[in-house]
Amino acid sequence: MAITLFTARFQEYRPEQGVPVRITRGAPRFRLPYQLLHTVAELAPAAAYFTKPRPEFTAAYQADLAALGAHRIAERLGAIAEQAGEQRLVLLCFEDLAKPDLWCHRRIFADWWREATGDQVRELGPMAGPSPYEQGTLL
Repeated sequence: MAITLFTARFQEYRPEQGVPVRITRGAPRFRLPYQLLHTVAELAPAAAYFTKPRPEFTAAYQADLAALGAHRIAERLGAIAEQAGEQRLVLLCFEDLAKPDLWCHRRIFADWWREATGDQVRELGPMAGPSPYEQGTLL
């Protein structure tokens, strides 16, 4: 099954967007209005990276992604899509990208994935900057 990836924060995800997939080290400590059945721990950055400045964080995290390889990540995500019977997967984490100066690993992953595979990973929530949304519609 071919997959289409999106990113969002836990609080903004809606079930009609696709299958929610946690890519964080820890689970949300707040109640979610949906079931979160899938986790890809391999896409969560190492704890040590969180003390690093953004350029160092990005380099270390992207090195981990490269070591995993796009093919292996695609197989893992494809298995989730197959199990769920849905090609759209929404990779979730905590950061509110509508706030200026915030960044997060889900967008670093999205950039790496585009470089590695040519496939775009669009953010489903608002983002700070000239255009508050990166995407207006789902497929």
